[in-house]
Amino acid sequence: MTVILAFLALVALAAGLWLSQQRLASKPWLETGIAPLAGHGPGRAPGFVFIVAFLAVAGGLFAMLGSAFVMQIEETPWALVPLPGRVWMNTALLLLASVGLQFVVIAARAGTARWLRASLIAASIATLAFLAGQVQVWVTLAAGGYRLDGAPAASFFYLITGLHGLHLLGGIIALAAVCLRHAGAGDARALLPGVRACALYWHVLLAFWLMLFALLQGWGNAFLALCRAAVS
Repeated sequence: MTVILAFLALVALAAGLWLSQQRLASKPWLETGIAPLAGHGPGRAPGFVFIVAFLAVAGGLFAMLGSAFVMQIEETPWALVPLPGRVWMNTALLLLASVGLQFVVIAARAGTARWLRASLIAASIATLAFLAGQVQVWVTLAAGGYRLDGAPAASFFYLITGLHGLHLLGGIIALAAVCLRHAGAGDARALLPGVRACALYWHVLLAFWLMLFALLQGWGNAFLALCRAAVS
């Protein structure tokens, strides 16, 4: 429950920050001059709003899974799955992919097609390497006796990491669709709305993974126990 409440607080904060930038108190009937062009106003494109809404729903799903994970450990104590060292490398790869997508946004905004392609390739390779590394982790754990139908901790691990991997795979498909749609465009700036939404998607999935990683390592449980001890 604590995990869900914390997530809802973050969503409320993000919604408040977004609404504060939408000129809700503006009076357009009193404004003079040329109206801003479509796409250059304070709002966001519909695709960007859809990504934000989808991430909010996905975040709620991961928050519920994380909360269930914590509650099950408290009610029926079990030993956490010993994560292989490859998980650390996978985390670094996902961080690299997120940074690469941010460079794609910078290159698209500047209109430099060369750096855009290089950053896009690097981010895509890092993401695919992350997914391949996750599969390798699953194989290693299964070989060590931690199967999907085995201990509850192992089942939670496969469920949480599998859902996260599916979200990343969907992001790769969406990114490929954006690039194919604008493949014939002479100006790299045409990619900016699409890659900006994809970069946000990668950044949030990285944040989700870091929080899940902390829970799977047991750090989240220790932090929650410390918080309970502080308020009691």
